[in-house]
Amino acid sequence: MFSPRLPLSVACWTLISAGFALGQAPSLAQSIDQAIAKDEPRVATLASPACDDLTFLRRVHLDLVGGLPSADESRAFTADKDLAKRLKLTDRLLSSPEHAWHWARVLDAWWMERRPSKNVDAKAWVEWLRDGLSKNRPLDGMVRDILTVDGTDEKTRAAARFVLDRELDTHLLVRDISRLFLGANLQCAQCHDHPRIDDYKQEHYHGLLAYYQRTYLFDDPKLKKKVLAEKAEGEVEFQSVFDKAKKTHKRAPGVPGGAERPDPMLAKDQLYISAPTKEARGIPKHSRRLLLAKDLTEGRALARNFANRFWAQMMGKGIVHPLDQIHGDNPPSHPALLETLTDGLLAAKYDHRALLRGICGSAAYQRGGEAKPGQPKDAEDRLLVARLRPLGPEQMGEALVFATGYMDAERKALGAKANPETLLPKMEGQAAPFVKVLSAPAGNPDQFEARLDQALFLANHGHLQGLLNARAGNLMDMALKEKDAAKAAETIYLTMFTRLPVAEEKAEVARALGAMDKQAALRDLLWALLGSAEFRFVG
Repeated sequence: MFSPRLPLSVACWTLISAGFALGQAPSLAQSIDQAIAKDEPRVATLASPACDDLTFLRRVHLDLVGGLPSADESRAFTADKDLAKRLKLTDRLLSSPEHAWHWARVLDAWWMERRPSKNVDAKAWVEWLRDGLSKNRPLDGMVRDILTVDGTDEKTRAAARFVLDRELDTHLLVRDISRLFLGANLQCAQCHDHPRIDDYKQEHYHGLLAYYQRTYLFDDPKLKKKVLAEKAEGEVEFQSVFDKAKKTHKRAPGVPGGAERPDPMLAKDQLYISAPTKEARGIPKHSRRLLLAKDLTEGRALARNFANRFWAQMMGKGIVHPLDQIHGDNPPSHPALLETLTDGLLAAKYDHRALLRGICGSAAYQRGGEAKPGQPKDAEDRLLVARLRPLGPEQMGEALVFATGYMDAERKALGAKANPETLLPKMEGQAAPFVKVLSAPAGNPDQFEARLDQALFLANHGHLQGLLNARAGNLMDMALKEKDAAKAAETIYLTMFTRLPVAEEKAEVARALGAMDKQAALRDLLWALLGSAEFRFVG
């Protein structure tokens, strides 16, 4: 039995970690914490205690759905006495339309890195991702589609964006497939074995290249669009620039660490289903390109990469960091943890929700952000205390929309027509300007950097100012109508920061509401809060 004096947040985690709740998450959560204890034997004595309910509420909303909880949701969550409420909240968020909406943008940023549309509609691609996530399609199945779809069928063409909008640049594809799906950047192994990383060999680079060596872009005269076509001939040959003898090597398709895949023996007149001509795309009987999807999704490499990337998304840093440097000379900070997450994802058959549920249910994720006496300087890296991490572009954009009460105003305006199908496109449209200015340049992975253009946008751009204007149902409207300044302050701080205000903050709200032009004063206060470091980071 739990002691009645045990803090609710700690009691809740104890239930989850003991595996008393329903579903797969408790067992994976427990395994996660056991693995961390194996890698960090003193975690029981050095780790910070569990975070409070409001901290968890803000953290899990930002991570799973991108936005923020409302003030009423915060009040209800703290009042809820159910010891399993954190797990139940996690499950509710994971099954919500908002989760698929937000994580489609996360996967888009991972896999397309903000590239503009060239041959495939970017909106259709994101809708394809969203549909897969809403149906909880296995991640490996989505990867298979990305690597196999040729763009000829309009129903599946969106999945071909990964390849088609890289213009079938084979060297770019090798770099990005190795980085994004295997966690190993082989770019520097194109002309020779990697000079600093023993695990990255030139043969690995050209083994991946061989899958696409015979593929070419075909302008389909009927579709009037570019599609993928393939020849039955063409070999990959390479030399090392460091080899004075200039020995030429041939390489058949093969993933790093896997066997080569030689072509089957076929007679010349049996090579094609459809021979390539100016009017018809080539379709060989044996497709090297289609082999890649099978080879890439077998074994542990893809699952290990996903485990590392999902952990980094939720915790602020990968177990292997940088994320595309998985190799023997860059060991994981927590080897047992990485293998536990990989095993969990494989056991769940690439169910991303099961992985996220396990992470959210772990003590590591629910750790508080206040340092404990005696903790080492690298406590964050050792998972002893919650890492203070910046919001990603989508998180920041969506948080700004929620924090200003825009969604509440839209919900009120739409009335009976308010539902995810009507509200979420509006949210995304309002968040888009913020996402654009906070994102990395196209073709680069997102990473936090405080740039001048970002500061100027948040300080001066009319879009944010427009969200602060009083409108029926939004935060400004509520605050102006609230006669009790203390209640107004509570709602403002719960809405923006998912916490209660301290006395000084209540006084600031009271002064703003008591000003001659209280709307202008309150606007300045809300703008300052939105521009604060507390809003920009999650701990």
